[in-house]
Amino acid sequence: MTAPRLPPTESGARVPAVLRIADIGFAPCADLLAGFDLHLHAIADGEAIPGSYWGDCEAGLIGNTVYARADTPIHSLLHEACHLIVMPAERRAKVHTDATDSIAEEDATCYLQILLADRLPGVGRDRLMADMDAWGYSFRLGSAQAWFGHDAEDARAFLERVDSSLLG
Repeated sequence: MTAPRLPPTESGARVPAVLRIADIGFAPCADLLAGFDLHLHAIADGEAIPGSYWGDCEAGLIGNTVYARADTPIHSLLHEACHLIVMPAERRAKVHTDATDSIAEEDATCYLQILLADRLPGVGRDRLMADMDAWGYSFRLGSAQAWFGHDAEDARAFLERVDSSLLG
């Protein structure tokens, strides 16, 4: 069996088919972020995304704003938003592009993005975890679902310390 042909990104790399903002629209994403005092700034198709660490279609962050295009994957939007949600307010105000080098904070971000996927229509945690795996997120137990269900105690504890209401 051969690997499926994937659409090229701006850099020419092939990427998997994942849910993108265009699939659900900007409005539900903006509404979700607004509940955390974050802003979603829509970038025109083909334009560079400000504050994007990875470039191409990946979401960016600057201060309390997440930047994204219609082709930005939902997992990327949620990931960058969750970085902002879990970081202290004083850091959030100053952040530009690179959210953290903390493994604990990164894990909490991944955990929270899975939880928040349930708040977006047509997304949900199962689809988001499949998209994370397809995109190449790396987890000790081999998949986002295995990590989330069996190896994410530290991430939950981190979120509990930040704001227990994040855990639902």
